[in-house]
Amino acid sequence: MAKKSDQDSNPVAPAKKTLKKSMGSAESRLESLRSDIRRYDYEYHTLDQPTVSDQDYDNKFAELRELEAQHPELVTPDSPTQRVGGAPLDAFEKQQHRSPMLSLSNTYSPEEIQAFDERIRKALQAHNDEAALEYLCEPKFDGLAIELIYENGQLAGAITRGDGTVGENVLHNVKTMRSVPMRLHAEKAPALFEVRGEILMLKRDFQALNESQQESGVQPFANPRNAAAGSIRQLDPKITAARKLRFFSYASGVIEGATSRSQEEFNERLAELALPTVGLSDRNLAFADFAKVTQERLAKSKLTPLARICHGPGEAIEYYHLISSVRHLLPFDIDGVVIKVNSYALQNELGFVARSPRWAVAAKFKPEQAQTVVEDIVLQVGRTGAITPVAVMTAVRVGGVTVTNATLHNQDEIDRKDIRIGDTVIIQRAGDVIPEITEVVLARRPAKSEPFKISGKCPVCGSKVERLEGEVVYRCMNPACPAVLKESLKHFVARRAMNIEKLGDRLIEAFVDAGLVKKFSDIYRLDREKILSLERQGEKSASNLLENIESSRDTTLARLIFALGIRFVGETTAKDLAKHFTKIEDLEAANQEQLEAIEGVGPRIAESIVASFSRNFLKKEIAALQELGVHYASHARSVKKSSILQEKKFVITGTLPQGRDEVKDLIENSGGVVVGSVSKKTDFVLAGHEAGSKLQKAEELGVAVIGWDEFQEMLKKGPPQ
Repeated sequence: MAKKSDQDSNPVAPAKKTLKKSMGSAESRLESLRSDIRRYDYEYHTLDQPTVSDQDYDNKFAELRELEAQHPELVTPDSPTQRVGGAPLDAFEKQQHRSPMLSLSNTYSPEEIQAFDERIRKALQAHNDEAALEYLCEPKFDGLAIELIYENGQLAGAITRGDGTVGENVLHNVKTMRSVPMRLHAEKAPALFEVRGEILMLKRDFQALNESQQESGVQPFANPRNAAAGSIRQLDPKITAARKLRFFSYASGVIEGATSRSQEEFNERLAELALPTVGLSDRNLAFADFAKVTQERLAKSKLTPLARICHGPGEAIEYYHLISSVRHLLPFDIDGVVIKVNSYALQNELGFVARSPRWAVAAKFKPEQAQTVVEDIVLQVGRTGAITPVAVMTAVRVGGVTVTNATLHNQDEIDRKDIRIGDTVIIQRAGDVIPEITEVVLARRPAKSEPFKISGKCPVCGSKVERLEGEVVYRCMNPACPAVLKESLKHFVARRAMNIEKLGDRLIEAFVDAGLVKKFSDIYRLDREKILSLERQGEKSASNLLENIESSRDTTLARLIFALGIRFVGETTAKDLAKHFTKIEDLEAANQEQLEAIEGVGPRIAESIVASFSRNFLKKEIAALQELGVHYASHARSVKKSSILQEKKFVITGTLPQGRDEVKDLIENSGGVVVGSVSKKTDFVLAGHEAGSKLQKAEELGVAVIGWDEFQEMLKKGPPQ
């Protein structure tokens, strides 16, 4: 009889072999998914050049989560799934820097830049007739200084500057920032790589955060720097993850296993490792906005993107003036420029003095402020009933913009600064965006001025106002308050919500004042007779409005959720909820625990959703809207899978017949991807009237350029061959 094989004699062997094969296959797929997601994060958050749609990204991320759940033993510390999560800390741990994080000495004028160069030459015993010293010049970020520590290429630490010697370990929060790579992009990473940079918040994200803070009854942040610092020092990483923070790298700490000869060479190395910079070449460009908003001025100076090698103090002073002139156009705050001796050999020769390096200086800009008079303080009522005091001032120009109003946020802020009607005040623009009163000129205060106090009654409906526990704002508690209703309706019909374009602010106010619209569903009960009953409404405008209302009945679940105006539920959260729930009824029935399980939904948002749907009013309104013909596509059905635009990458430039948001929706709903800047991977540039540098770059790279008519044909038939 033939001898049995080992496999036949051991029935466990095939199972082990199959298990090993299965594990190997899972491990290979996991690494592939992680690699793809890391690349997508780098393209989106660092290069501003996404190459995949949000849906494809989400699908891969979901697959990664599911596969790791099946194989928890294969989860790695640098997996993208490990960015967010973990229990809140009780306190931050102190950690010492391997080498001190020193601060820079400051200058405030071109003359002081000249003096800095003279000091450098004297220390190096260089003569004025010798070749100009080479400086690397770059913007001075107004954010929170931080040191990231990579060990064998993997993110292992993140320490705030602190006192320069000891800072706080905020690694669990930094890991939530997608602009920070969990692993360096290098085949052979240095054994130890410490990189220093700045955590900051873009101006637009700062404004959105403060609006949310104000609506939530929480004290708004004074400026983007405070917002970034407050966000990174949250003990709960989920709060940090919900804030849009960015990281830029610009200096080194201790490095083992790699060397650079100059600051310029080090910056190039940062870009190779996928660490964001505002470096010296296009591949270091972290935001496409730079090229867009500063195109004209920067093109003349050949400054692309924002850092530059300058030869001697003359070029450094020219750079200082140039950056000062475009600072208001940048997407984030800067408060000066940094001028560094480029050569590391010369840096070592120059050394340090006290707590600052001799070889670098911060040339700071003078703050742009103006003096004006507070003519009145008016109270505005928002859609959640929040009452916001606003100073009405004599018009004055600040930072190139005429300012007449400034929010005073709340009563506590008014009391803290003691702002009164008739006061002469100093104003500036927080983040170069939001006008704010920084101080009162007490010497010019009128003799009979009185402190301002928010009345105990709503300025619109006269109802009692309350200050809820834990909040800093007063609220009108009357849900039928005309101001609350008007603002809620304006939100409901907004372009990114139900998109009833013809129903503008003036018409909404008129309908409410006439008693024709008292809730969301009343919009869909409007008929020609009701519209024509208003003054200055003709047959044509009535027809246009009714047509617009009719077309809005066909919407998406995400838009409907956002339109309802649930407190804390913004557009992004609405999209997250729409991806998770296929029907609005499922969202209505969800409890807080189920909601918190959704990525991006924290306890505060979940609590607000549950509270909103516990009130019969909202449920009745949703039912009424559906009875009146409002219907939606689920997230899965809202994207046309078979579209010829599937995975095609578009860049939009110039003025088009439809708004930018609508065009973006057309592309994304047909399976395409809208990216911010032109590259060789771009499939089409959709160019409208007065297309700018993106059109020029498309022509240089040979990227297909299409107009509006071609785009419409593409949506109907297919892309041009």
